[in-house]
Amino acid sequence: MTAALVTGGGRGLGAAIAGRLADEGFAVVVGDIDGEAAADTAASITETGGEAVAVEADVASDGAADTLVDRAVSEYGCLDVLVNNAAIETVAPALELTDDEWERVRSVNLDAVFRLSRAAGRRFREQGDGGDIVNITSFHDTWPRTGKIHYDTAKAGVWMLTKDFALELAEHGVAVNCIAPGVMATPMNEALQNDPEAMAEQRERIPWGRLGDPEEVADAVAFLIDSNYITGVRLPVDGGVSLVG
Repeated sequence: MTAALVTGGGRGLGAAIAGRLADEGFAVVVGDIDGEAAADTAASITETGGEAVAVEADVASDGAADTLVDRAVSEYGCLDVLVNNAAIETVAPALELTDDEWERVRSVNLDAVFRLSRAAGRRFREQGDGGDIVNITSFHDTWPRTGKIHYDTAKAGVWMLTKDFALELAEHGVAVNCIAPGVMATPMNEALQNDPEAMAEQRERIPWGRLGDPEEVADAVAFLIDSNYITGVRLPVDGGVSLVG
């Protein structure tokens, strides 16, 4: 049996990724701070014949990384894939941003990615048969904007973290890559999708002419996991928006 751990798997991109990996034959540990949402994703997988277990966890809390990795091993005997998807986003001008808000966004969007990658990397090294880490970053890891300095800086850190882990884990046969989604039709962008004027502006600026579908990010995750000899890359899944940003 092969097993995958997906953080933030209760909804949006994470739920789509978890479902796709189950379709690919992985048993999936669905981690999410919202235990009910994680359970819903796991149930949708098991109802269609897949293997999944839900784990309620705040990835920023002490010990969460080891808890999630250990749960995969205790449940399925191994861990083969880690997808670092959990993220939070708030809006605040840089000069008004509080230390607490900066630290909370950084702790979820960057620190947790490091801790989970370290825990999974140690497990992959112990197993001795390689593995995959896929980090979900954002096209804003290279494209600055106002009001999101904490989110954008953390995502930029994830891109560098991806390259460093790719370099260090290559000797163990572990591929480490990241995906940079554009503007996606997810719950995180619910307010945007409910604003017809804002949606029209988004469609105008995205060469593909629409928001991305979570399944399209899930396809990219599956592609990277299925591929050999690809590591340390940043794969945009953004409908071309980064070409004009």
